[in-house]
Amino acid sequence: MNLPQPFITEITPILGSELNDFLQALQQNSPTSIRVNNKTIVTGNKPVSWCETGFYLNERPLFTADPLFHAGAYYVQEASSMFVEQAIKQYISEPINILDLCAAPGGKSTHLSSLLPENSLLVSNEIIRSRVYILAENMMKWGNSNVVVTNNSPDDFSKLHSFFDAMLIDAPCSGEGMFRKDEGAINEWSPDNVKKCVERQRNIVSAVWSALKTGGILIYSTCTYNRHENEENIQWIINELGAELLPLKLNDDLGITVSDYGYRFYPHKTCGEGFFLSVLRKTSDDTCHCGLDPQSHRKRDKKQNKKKEIAGQARNDGDFKKQLLNPNNWKISMLGNIVRALPEKKAEEIEWLEKNLNPMYSGIPLAEQKGKDFIPETALALSKHIDLNQFNTVEVDLKTAILYLQKEAIEIPPIDKGYVLLTYQKVPIGWVKNIGNRCNNLYPNEWRIRMKIPSPLNPPKGGLENKNHD
Repeated sequence: MNLPQPFITEITPILGSELNDFLQALQQNSPTSIRVNNKTIVTGNKPVSWCETGFYLNERPLFTADPLFHAGAYYVQEASSMFVEQAIKQYISEPINILDLCAAPGGKSTHLSSLLPENSLLVSNEIIRSRVYILAENMMKWGNSNVVVTNNSPDDFSKLHSFFDAMLIDAPCSGEGMFRKDEGAINEWSPDNVKKCVERQRNIVSAVWSALKTGGILIYSTCTYNRHENEENIQWIINELGAELLPLKLNDDLGITVSDYGYRFYPHKTCGEGFFLSVLRKTSDDTCHCGLDPQSHRKRDKKQNKKKEIAGQARNDGDFKKQLLNPNNWKISMLGNIVRALPEKKAEEIEWLEKNLNPMYSGIPLAEQKGKDFIPETALALSKHIDLNQFNTVEVDLKTAILYLQKEAIEIPPIDKGYVLLTYQKVPIGWVKNIGNRCNNLYPNEWRIRMKIPSPLNPPKGGLENKNHD
């Protein structure tokens, strides 16, 4: 690995006598780690010390050949970035509204959605249109309902004055921490790019600062090592925007380096890639009340929503609610031609956000309305809240599951005509429509497996097995 000399010059005073250990670690293979979903139990070989649901695998399997991966049973995530869990657990104990501003592809957002207290709301945002589709797919597969996925610029959030109790800004950075995993990151690195990243990061934080309540929590992170994008930015936030640094309580044996303004991960000290995280509390008192207020639009929005719902729904809300566990906890409404279920306690805020941002999806998409027909959404199949007792289900083997995920024709045992939910190792993977002599594959075309899976088909190695089935 040929590292740029200016990078080595920059990091030498940071690491001191540890420099050679650091450089040697960069020559080693990156560890493979996953974070499991609580809707199933997938075992790894060694736990990630700072994340209860994180595991390292002894080797990297072909994840594409595992239906459990596509079903959202686990997420392949770099271990260091799972450290966000410590900030949430130590500082968030009550229901909150939280923004994950730079959320694609979804590693931290899927994690947040599982960590947040009940009745919390997560807005997962991505500014780049192509990446927001990947974010939405991963959030749907993860199966939590407390999420709104949006496609907005940071400036768009400035009008949501003091709406958020917390924010996670995993800032776009120079990517020094990814040198071992991504050779392209080395080729793109330069001192000038670092300067541009610092400017971009400060602009991003400034743009959304008014949307964070006074006393709210900011979790700032990067996957880079230099102090300009990390400690110096934290000092700038404290001095220019108004914030105080919050400490995290850590075990001494984790190998995490405590710096003057945050926490650093180095590959020669922790089993993971380069990462920096800092936790701040906003202290500046924003007296401006020029932002939008969800309460002020309540009556008008209710009238508009009522008209849309009457026009869009051709069947009773109860027919949809009974598809979900705890039916009384949901509000059924339309977003375009998609019927979705919103958590009742957060529905008003979600619908208000949808009017002021560019939503991609929210809650649980239940069905797509086509004329008088309602075609069940794959997001419903993968949701943690689906009531499986309400549907005809068919358990399929590995070969059939792969064919289904490739959107090929499959055969299922004789069963009543209509929509059928397929499961693999008792985990739902999606829908087919049984029309008698054959069944239509309803897996989303844009999600289908495109690569050729090598034969013979064998379950991936590395401890990836659902232990929750009968």
